[in-house]
Amino acid sequence: MKRVVTALVLIPFFCYITLWAPQWAFLGTVAAVAVLCFREYSELAALHGIGKPGLFGYVAGLLLLLLPGKDIAFFVLVAILALALALRSQEMARALPDAAALLLGVAYVFGSLRCGVELRAINPYWLFFALSLNWVGDIAALYVGRLMGRHKLAPNVSPGKSWEGSIASAVVSVVYGAFYFPWLLKTAPLGEALGLTVIANVAGQFGDLCESAIKRGAGVKDSGNLLPGHGGWLDRLDSSLFALPVVYFVVSNFGW
Repeated sequence: MKRVVTALVLIPFFCYITLWAPQWAFLGTVAAVAVLCFREYSELAALHGIGKPGLFGYVAGLLLLLLPGKDIAFFVLVAILALALALRSQEMARALPDAAALLLGVAYVFGSLRCGVELRAINPYWLFFALSLNWVGDIAALYVGRLMGRHKLAPNVSPGKSWEGSIASAVVSVVYGAFYFPWLLKTAPLGEALGLTVIANVAGQFGDLCESAIKRGAGVKDSGNLLPGHGGWLDRLDSSLFALPVVYFVVSNFGW
């Protein structure tokens, strides 16, 4: 019941922020969600015995998210500074893991959400699609997996997931795309767009599994408890953080 109530509250807010909110409200919301996700990621990293990214991680991530321009040199600079800051550790064996965890977190959370910001600049309905396709697929995977799931997808990572649920997620996402594109993104070539839907759905499923692996390694069930019935913000966005860069890469390079 908590899961349903939380979803009923979040869905209208998500639709407004994604499609119709003024840019300042959109960016402010994305920045707040990114900070919450990065905080949860930092806590999970600490449970792995890795130093928390700290203030530099938040500042670097917000700059990556909000600064105009797309200069790759900025991300390279973040990587270099992350390694330099890791030298403060009293144990040199931790310098490389700490720097790597910081850089991964910045790319994983803030970099992926920056792709969402860029998608909205192209067309808000592309952002809406990139976020919603895996949420639709997740519902199909949940119910089909419960009813028909017999073959484990990744038992060492997430024992509850099945191949049947995974296939259902991809199929329902394609059906969703078949209705979505002719109505809301008419300029996208339908065949290619449905192919993108499959790729983005698979990417999102990998995102879900990767976050599950991080949590399993940390010995926790959820990344947080801010969303009743859903866990943390990272739990809610894990699939989207993988799907957003995929959709943005294709749309920005092929001019859809």
